[in-house]
Amino acid sequence: QVHLAESGGGLVQVGGSLRLSCAASGRTISGYRMGWFRQAAGKEREFVAAIRWSGAFTYYADSVKGRFTISRDNAKNTVYLQMNSLKPEDTAVYYCAGPLREYSGSFSLADSGSWGQGTQVTVSS
Repeated sequence: QVHLAESGGGLVQVGGSLRLSCAASGRTISGYRMGWFRQAAGKEREFVAAIRWSGAFTYYADSVKGRFTISRDNAKNTVYLQMNSLKPEDTAVYYCAGPLREYSGSFSLADSGSWGQGTQVTVSS
């Protein structure tokens, strides 16, 4: 299985920006759909964004569309999440995940997939 390690979380004020990174090791992720999920305190984990293997196709939750951008560098075996115009409701632990499976526009972890350990993002007002 691939090992995923997130970094880049932290405390930011409303309207600020953060860039999360997800470094993969153990195997190449270049052929995989990869994504980001988040879990706020007391809530279920939810989908944030996904990207296909080439980076040409990206998908976003409605709540982050227009503010977040997912990207990847297959040469570095890394996936990124650029988060702009952050809101207090974006506060959560963010998890990198992959490979993902896609069905009818929804994304979930494939049987062979892995979760990262998570990185905390806190948006203060």
